[in-house]
Amino acid sequence: MKQIKHNCKGFAWSLCAKKLLFAVLLLSGLLLAGCQKRETPLQEGESEYQVYYMNQAVTKLIAQPYRTRTTDTEELIGELMESLIHVPADLEAQSVLSDKVVYQGCRQDDTVLYLFFDNNYTSMNACQEILCRAALARTLTQVPGIEYISIYSGDQPLLERSGMPAGPISAADFVDSITDVNAYERTELMLYFTDANGTALHPEKRSVMHNVNTSVERVIVEELISGPEQPGLMPTLNPDIKILNISVNENVCYVNFDAAFLNNSLEVKDYIPIYSIVNSLSELSNVNRVQITVNGSQEVTFRENISLNTLFERDLDYIGGN
Repeated sequence: MKQIKHNCKGFAWSLCAKKLLFAVLLLSGLLLAGCQKRETPLQEGESEYQVYYMNQAVTKLIAQPYRTRTTDTEELIGELMESLIHVPADLEAQSVLSDKVVYQGCRQDDTVLYLFFDNNYTSMNACQEILCRAALARTLTQVPGIEYISIYSGDQPLLERSGMPAGPISAADFVDSITDVNAYERTELMLYFTDANGTALHPEKRSVMHNVNTSVERVIVEELISGPEQPGLMPTLNPDIKILNISVNENVCYVNFDAAFLNNSLEVKDYIPIYSIVNSLSELSNVNRVQITVNGSQEVTFRENISLNTLFERDLDYIGGN
């Protein structure tokens, strides 16, 4: 009986050992797999860039890392363009450029890279062309010193649907995916930010690409919240502010913010945030006055000094130089 008990213990130990061995082997396998999935560290002198391709459905971009030791700007642009045109065999994607389009070269002027294609560029499907712009911009503006690209088809600059030149394109101009190319358009805005003293407003002209389902009024306020791009200008609104809704009725623009609007800690005069919004919106032909509310209420005082229970009108006295 004791012998049987001893054998049972031996069997139990053996089973436990096998389970333990299996667990160790399984863990080793998982660790090995994890190691295999890890990216190889960059070698000395290497840099990594993201090259953008297009999915098979022509609805979004796919990024693929590309490593190189090349530091010469012209050579690096050539490498990235070559990689962008020729999709890796193991990647389920396609080139953003149609097979019929011929890349003819480039020229850099300050921070703008001019890309030249043959006339077939403008014959691409509209959705593909939009994604192509985005892929080219996002890939090539990674090159140090390049902030914008400008596309030429034949010897003519790329035109928007409106017939106006597309002009310089930045990496932030387009979204990663698009379901309806006709839902996007470029708009020229005049925004008002402040100076280092926070006592006056100064204009900044900005070209933005936005969804036509988003009102221009919302785009303006969103751009104000994101802050200025022009050197020397300072923000007027707290970046944490949320827009609850915006509407226009009988030339009055109604802007409803969350409570973060009242927590404006920027070192600017009390009237600067208000008239940054009012004067920017009043640049639109359909807006003459602006009503600002917080959580739907206009019975609010901004900075304990300015009552929001009023319709604000454009005031050029707050603009520097006037």
